[in-house]
Amino acid sequence: MRKEECFYLGKIAKKFSFKGEVLIYLDTDEPELYENLESVFVEQNKHLVPFFIEKSSLHKGDFLRVRFEDVNTEEDADALIGNAIYLPLTMLPKLSGNKFYFHEVIGFEIEDQRLGVFGKITSINDSSAQPLFEVLNGEVEILVPMIDHFLVKIDRENKKVIMNLPEGLVEMYL
Repeated sequence: MRKEECFYLGKIAKKFSFKGEVLIYLDTDEPELYENLESVFVEQNKHLVPFFIEKSSLHKGDFLRVRFEDVNTEEDADALIGNAIYLPLTMLPKLSGNKFYFHEVIGFEIEDQRLGVFGKITSINDSSAQPLFEVLNGEVEILVPMIDHFLVKIDRENKKVIMNLPEGLVEMYL
C-alpha cells in the first residue's frame, strides 16, 4: 500500500499496559467510526506496514486503545510510539453536499460567481489558522480562504468548486 492511496488517521501516542497495548490518537471528528478496525497501516521507516488488531476500544474520546497481534511486550509497544497510522482512502466515509475532503478537490477548477473560472486547485494549505485553496492561474498562484460563507457549491460531477468571493480578492493577484 502506498501513502498516496491512504489517509492519515492519527498516531500512536503512548503505551497503555505492560502487555503491549497502545493508545492511538485519532485525528478525526468522528472517532466512533474507527472503533472496530481489523487492521491499520503503521508508518515505519517511511514504509506502511500492516498491523492486525486483536481488540480495540475508544478511550477518553479521541483515543483508541489497541491490542495489536504480535505486539506482546512493553518493548514491542515502545518501538511503535510516535508512528503515524494510515487507512486506505476507500475507508473514508462518503461526503455529500458542500462537505469535502481536502484531497478530493485537488485538480478541481475553482469558479467565482462573478468572475467565472479563474484557475485550478493545486493543493490546500492548512498550516495557517484559516485553510487556503492554492489555485494556479497560468503562472500565478492565488490563495483563496476556505470559508463556508464563501462556498456556494462543490460540483463533483463537473469537478468544480463554486464560490462567491468578495470583490478584489482574486483581482489583487492578477
